[in-house]
Amino acid sequence: MSVNHQDLVGHWIRPRMGRRLLALTLSLIVIGICVAVFKAVGFGTDPCSTFTLGVSAHTGVSFGTCQLAFNLLMFVPVLRYDLSRIGIGTIGNMVGVGYIADFCMKLMEPLIPAEGLSMAVRVVMFVLSMAGFLVAAAFYMVADLGVAPYDAVPQLIAARVRRWSYRQVRMAWDISVLSVGLFLGSTVGLTTVITGFCLGPVIALISDRAGGWFA
Repeated sequence: MSVNHQDLVGHWIRPRMGRRLLALTLSLIVIGICVAVFKAVGFGTDPCSTFTLGVSAHTGVSFGTCQLAFNLLMFVPVLRYDLSRIGIGTIGNMVGVGYIADFCMKLMEPLIPAEGLSMAVRVVMFVLSMAGFLVAAAFYMVADLGVAPYDAVPQLIAARVRRWSYRQVRMAWDISVLSVGLFLGSTVGLTTVITGFCLGPVIALISDRAGGWFA
C-alpha cells in the first residue's frame, strides 16, 4: 500500500474547516437521535443499525458498543487498502453515533407509555426523524471529512471488482448486512426502504445546494 502523505494530511485539513466541523458535529448528533427514534417507533432502521441492533439484542451489549465494534472490524480493510478514506468524520461516526443513540434511547424509555405509542404519534415521529436523518446524513457526506468504515468497505470493493458498479456492490453489501440483522430479530420496515432509496438523491440535492458553503 502506498499513501501520499500530503494527500492524507489534506483529507484531515480542508478549506472551511470550521464550517465542516460544525456540520459534522451537528449531523452526527442528529443521526444518533434519529436512530433512537427509529427504534422507538418500530418501523425499522438503516441497514447498519439493523445489524448492530440485532447483535445488541442477542448479546446484551449496548447498541453503541456493538456499533463501535462493528465499525472497528470494518476499519481493518480501510487501514490496509486506502487510508485516504479516513478522516475526522470516520472517527466521529465510529465513536459518536451509537453512543448518542444509546443516550437518547435511555432518555425516551420513561416517556413511552406501557401500552406503547399510538399509531398517530409513531407516524409523526417517524416523518420528523426520517427528514432529520436524511438531511443530517447528507450533510455528513457533503462535509467530506471521511466516511464511516461501513460506507468505505463497499467503495473499496467496487474499486477492485470492475465487473460490478458501486451501486451493485452497495446494494449487495446493504442486503447482506440487513439480512443478518433480520435473522437476529431486528425490525425491517419502511425506514429501511426509504434510507436505502432516498439517501443518494438527498445527498446529491444538498451537495448541489450547500456544497459551496465548504468550498
